Amino acid sequence: MALTYALLVQGAPYTHQAALSALRFGRAVVERGHRLKTVFFYHDGVHNASALMTPPQDEVHLAEGWRSLHRGQGTELLVCVAAGLRRGLLDEGEASRHGQIASNVAPPFELTGLGQLLDAMEHHDRMLTFSP
Repeated sequence: MALTYALLVQGAPYTHQAALSALRFGRAVVERGHRLKTVFFYHDGVHNASALMTPPQDEVHLAEGWRSLHRGQGTELLVCVAAGLRRGLLDEGEASRHGQIASNVAPPFELTGLGQLLDAMEHHDRMLTFSP
């Protein structure tokens, strides 16, 4: 029986193993016939949504890995808006609203509130947390 999964990622990319472990777990879920429906980025994990992330070519590109899951599975890539704003991560709407000249969060990543995390906890079969 296929299950729906949600992941909570709290680790910044390239700082701790949490983000890479979450991405690898998400891929494994899909390979085993389950559905990775939602990934929620919280605390320093919001940095996974940076459109400016440019790792060396011989390293795993975490943001591209998340985008690939979105393209292949329709996985929601949700970013806590409060945690993102505190850390300088804004989409076009938030940049405009706060009078900033640039944005650095682009679709398919979506700034959203903690209500979406609670919704994922309630409506998915499994939820796993990846923290540093």
